Amino acid sequence: MAKRDYYEVLGVNKSASADQIKSAYRKLAVKHHPDKNKGDKAAEEKFKEASEAYHVLSNSERKQNYDNFGHAAFENGGGGRGGFGNFDFSNHFSDIFEDFFGEGFGGGRRSRRSNNRGSDLRYDLSISLEEAFSGKKQDIKFSTSEKCGTCSGSGSKPGHQAGACSMCGGHGQVRSSQGFFTVQQTCPQCAGAGEEITHPCSSCNGQGKKQASKRLSVTIPKGVDDGTRIRLSGKGEAGSRGGSSGDLYLFINVHSHDLFKRSDENLFFECPVSIADAALGTSIEIPTIDGGKAKIKIPAGTQSGKQFRLRGKGMPYMRGNDFGDLYVQVNTEVPISLNKEQKELLEKFREIENEKSNPSIKKFFQKAKSFWKN
Repeated sequence: MAKRDYYEVLGVNKSASADQIKSAYRKLAVKHHPDKNKGDKAAEEKFKEASEAYHVLSNSERKQNYDNFGHAAFENGGGGRGGFGNFDFSNHFSDIFEDFFGEGFGGGRRSRRSNNRGSDLRYDLSISLEEAFSGKKQDIKFSTSEKCGTCSGSGSKPGHQAGACSMCGGHGQVRSSQGFFTVQQTCPQCAGAGEEITHPCSSCNGQGKKQASKRLSVTIPKGVDDGTRIRLSGKGEAGSRGGSSGDLYLFINVHSHDLFKRSDENLFFECPVSIADAALGTSIEIPTIDGGKAKIKIPAGTQSGKQFRLRGKGMPYMRGNDFGDLYVQVNTEVPISLNKEQKELLEKFREIENEKSNPSIKKFFQKAKSFWKN
């Protein structure tokens, strides 16, 4: 069966640019790839056909030979260096996907560098609620690895450079052919770095980094809550042999407070008042988280559990200039250990007390009597 015209196979014309040819092949390769069409011989043949066409048209010399002589340029190994007779499908497919998808297929230098990235670190930092309100700066000390000063992180003795890995030839990947396809895996000798340290630095034994105790000044923003995570980019462990540093994560633990309870940006405060103050009304001063005071007027007849809202007296928002609110809950305290005079006064109060003064009590006993009657 005669071969189809390569331009027809890819669906482009002779004036198509290199990018247009690549784009056309990519669509066909993804559509007919054997992994997506298992057992489909027709798709496999179309995939081979498109790859063969791309191999020729993606190279300027091969493309010129094809434009001049057609398929005859590659018969019997013709066409010199641009010949197609000894075309290795397995290697070519791998190269194509490296070109298209970069690190994921090619194991290029950027990928190898990312393999050398330093580890991320975690630091748990405990602060008070007042410190969470105002924010703070604090020095922290932790053990980590830093770039070796002797070799500047290269891992090689000063005056020497790393050489290409003898197993993978500097690619960081080794390939093995399995029939039609090529399987790639990380080079076991260089762990994907693509390099070998032939003259290791005596200070770091070729690692490019050394253990050290590090001190760092960190800023805790106002409004942080318990469990807040703060990322400090590049402050983690140093990478190996020139790799980038990891990140440092601060995990904030906010201690519980003796007076205030927190819910997001709002604070809650329970204030005990006497029966007399709740019944007759009064004014009280309460503390606020900023260290100041606020006055609250308790109206006569205030029931236990009543909440009063103080706007803007809560915690600050981490992003913005707004503040939450402070909720003050009044809890009426029943007196204990009464003296003789207090008992006599309360007995007299009970004698003259009427149901109008206690509407909730009256309503309760009405329901109870109805329950007993039924």
